[in-house]
Amino acid sequence: MTLALSERFPYFFLPMPTPIYKALNLNPAFHLRYSWTTWPSGGCFAELPSPEILSEVFPLWEKDGLRLLERYWSREKIQITFSAMPQVSPVLLATRAKGRLQYAFRMGGHPSARFSRKLSVRSVGKNETQEVLDYIESQVSKANFVDRSFQEFMKEFTVGDPKVELGVPTETARGRYWYNLHLVLVVQERARIVDRRRLEIIRDSCFKIARKKGYGIAAASVMPDHLHLGLRGNPEHSPEEIALAFQNNLAYALGQNAVWSYNYYAGTFSEYDMAAIRRNPSPE
Repeated sequence: MTLALSERFPYFFLPMPTPIYKALNLNPAFHLRYSWTTWPSGGCFAELPSPEILSEVFPLWEKDGLRLLERYWSREKIQITFSAMPQVSPVLLATRAKGRLQYAFRMGGHPSARFSRKLSVRSVGKNETQEVLDYIESQVSKANFVDRSFQEFMKEFTVGDPKVELGVPTETARGRYWYNLHLVLVVQERARIVDRRRLEIIRDSCFKIARKKGYGIAAASVMPDHLHLGLRGNPEHSPEEIALAFQNNLAYALGQNAVWSYNYYAGTFSEYDMAAIRRNPSPE
């Protein structure tokens, strides 16, 4: 008797686990800022439309999950800083920023204002890169654990990868992306995870997830009741997608249990903060 393929190789047909965490059941906190820069095709704009033309695209960007914060407008380049919802990836931001603006230019009678295929997107935030990394790496010392031996033990779970250079952009055919995120997950009801095995699973699984998804973790701190990650994201993935990737894959690694609260914090950062953007709006 010939066995069916599913009987001969049953492990090929194991159902994928149902994700515990989904976008609809999360209540995130976030502070996401991106500076988008585009250049004209041909060196400079022959005729630069008035910045007031942006009023035509404000409501469209709002529908896309983008809000204009700062702008720099010249014949050599246009730079706009947006705040964004966590569902917006850097690649989507670049597409919507350029597409909406080109449409407004055409509708405003400026079809000759053509953009180069070259662009850049840079994550920015309240803090610069080193401040964020120092904050993550100081979690154990700031916790003031009463038991000194436990404090020393917890230091094993603050780690990083020195090969991850957060100041180096991800290069694509369409441009350059600096996409750095500070991600925080909290253990359900602030319960404490203190046994070595589960802490090791969380620590090691974070780096496995990052490799699988195309992220780079520069700093990670696994604490008893929360997790900090300072990472470079895949620009095609939104902060929400990145948070869900870690929540669901870590839950699976821990026995498919709802370990994490149904929320997260995601904040952007780079070597420039928002104050630098306002002082010098053209750091590219």
